[in-house]
Amino acid sequence: MGKQMTEMLKGTLEGIVLAILAGQPAYGYEITARLREQGFSDIAEGTIYALLVRIEQRGLVDVEKVPSEKGPPRKVYSLNTQGRNELEEFWGTWSFLAERIEQLRKEEGK
Repeated sequence: MGKQMTEMLKGTLEGIVLAILAGQPAYGYEITARLREQGFSDIAEGTIYALLVRIEQRGLVDVEKVPSEKGPPRKVYSLNTQGRNELEEFWGTWSFLAERIEQLRKEEGK
């Protein structure tokens, strides 16, 4: 992954993870696997776990400990109302930025 992609991803990864959790609750490894399925293959699990700690501390998710067949219980994260509001704001910001960037790109080609 290039430096530019890495920097852009830093600013959007929280919104991307919230969008994944909006689809269905998941634990850290599942989130990482879904990201990889979407083409984000260079994201380290540690990055996702650190992000999950931050969004839990900010009250954007509810956490349930679910027994695991192997090892300690898993923390399953689900989006709560505050998290859904944050995701809605993220999509609004994303749409605004995407529209402006596309407009600049079209103007460049004139």
